[in-house]
Amino acid sequence: MSRLEAKKPPLFISEPLTRDAVSQSLSVLSGILKSSYGPAGRLKQLHNGVGGCVCTTSQSSALLGHLSISQPVLRVLTASVRNHVSRFSDCGLFAAILCCGFIENFRSLNVAPFTVIKISRHLLSLCMEHLKSEACGCRVSVDFSSVETLACLVRSILTSKPACMLNKTEVDHLTSLVLKAFIFTVPCHVEANAVLGKCVIIPVKGRRVVDSTVFPGLLLETPEIQLGKPLAVKRTGSKMIKIALFSVSMSGDGFNPEEGTVAVHHGISLEVSELNQLLNVGKQLVKDEVGLVVCQKVMHPSLKQYLQEHGVLAVDRAGLSVMEPLGRMTGSQPIASIHSLSPGCYGTVKDLCVESFASKRFLHLIPEDTVICSLILCNRSETAWDELKRVCETAEHVLQLTVKEPLALLGGGCTETHLVSYIRYKSSSLPASTFKDLDCSQTQYQLVAEGFCRSLESVARSLSHNGEEILTDMIYGHSWFVPSGSPCVSKWSDLVSRCGCGVNDNTEDLSWRFLQSQSGSPVIQGCPKEPSAKVADLLTLDCFAAKCSGLQVALETANLILDLSYIIEDQN
Repeated sequence: MSRLEAKKPPLFISEPLTRDAVSQSLSVLSGILKSSYGPAGRLKQLHNGVGGCVCTTSQSSALLGHLSISQPVLRVLTASVRNHVSRFSDCGLFAAILCCGFIENFRSLNVAPFTVIKISRHLLSLCMEHLKSEACGCRVSVDFSSVETLACLVRSILTSKPACMLNKTEVDHLTSLVLKAFIFTVPCHVEANAVLGKCVIIPVKGRRVVDSTVFPGLLLETPEIQLGKPLAVKRTGSKMIKIALFSVSMSGDGFNPEEGTVAVHHGISLEVSELNQLLNVGKQLVKDEVGLVVCQKVMHPSLKQYLQEHGVLAVDRAGLSVMEPLGRMTGSQPIASIHSLSPGCYGTVKDLCVESFASKRFLHLIPEDTVICSLILCNRSETAWDELKRVCETAEHVLQLTVKEPLALLGGGCTETHLVSYIRYKSSSLPASTFKDLDCSQTQYQLVAEGFCRSLESVARSLSHNGEEILTDMIYGHSWFVPSGSPCVSKWSDLVSRCGCGVNDNTEDLSWRFLQSQSGSPVIQGCPKEPSAKVADLLTLDCFAAKCSGLQVALETANLILDLSYIIEDQN
């Protein structure tokens, strides 16, 4: 008889934020995230210590997905940020760094957590009202009749991840490809419930980035297809090619011993019976004038040969990833059984051709209306390609979000410092009724507002990784980077050329000061809402929806953690 251990009582940890272990873990996580932030962020190499793949990245989705975190407080933080990234794809590091900043700055205040939470939510509402107002100086309208602002948005995303190892030529090439791919996914005929299409990324590793290209429609890798040989495919009366899409295995080994026992009569072969059923399916497909059969799994060689003899092109091992876009592009319904075929499950494509790229051969499915496209994405190494794939997927998602809300925010730390200037300006002139409604004193409000501002400033400061000093101006509230080792000068304009986002230059006296300096409070006078074409080439932009969500997620998560009084851990 095995020995039974007595059940241990749960471990109660009161006021977890006051514990040194939590503070140290939070400080370490904050340091990892801050050092990864922005175009000059330092790369992190993540591995599990017992073998397996190694991930080199500075992206929040990869960082937080590979980090093993045992501290309950930090698990709440990372889970919240990962949920934000799953919905918006962008601004994950922004949300995580800002959340850490809120926790660090708010817990050091001599103000009750309940009061801090009420005041910080009021400050958040001021930020959101400002960001959504026409008068906001850090907001840019996105005009879809021109690609300039969209190109700035995509370029800002591509250049923010150094692990992609892209030069300017490669960034420009990929920017145009991502925009082209996105335009392919926009439906030609707009309806009330129009849905954007999808870009399928096809990996080609070991080739130059500038070899990457995009095709309308879908590419299916088919090594057995011969180049130069014309495709003799059966067509319908309307010159279209009918397609059948199978999600079930057509290999003839449909019986799985794990599923139970099958009783077979004497003299009957289960394999022959399966093959006959497959050939009956083939005859039905030929009768229904199907020209292309695509199987997600394996197809029996005899069935493939039968179909080819009757002018039907057969492709197997297509894989799960192409099933959804293939069904959407062709209008076909995936067939999950070989025992029943419905005429309504077929779809159509306009044409087929063979494409060759590097050492790979593809069957190119060309649709009538393009809402699905294929991006052949190249990079020199597997590590760089993995990071580039994540970045391109983020760029596509950001463009989709921008269609729903055609706005962007100024990047390069300028939105953060602009909001700091706005909050300091607004909090200095609030009526007494506001403090009464929040049940706090003006001193308490100012303390929390300063902690809120310092948290935003810490995000902007995280963009500096090489010892640069960061300034903010007193007019627009933008951030300006002074190169490290710069000589002492009487005028800051001699050292700075453009602000972090690229909108403002040094042609006017903007009364600069050091970021996180105690002297002075910037006065907002607004900044250009519509940058000129000359400025647009240099503009750094962030996704409006993702950044607004990141700001809200950061504060709500920080408030949740600040309100924790106990952690109860099961010790069994």
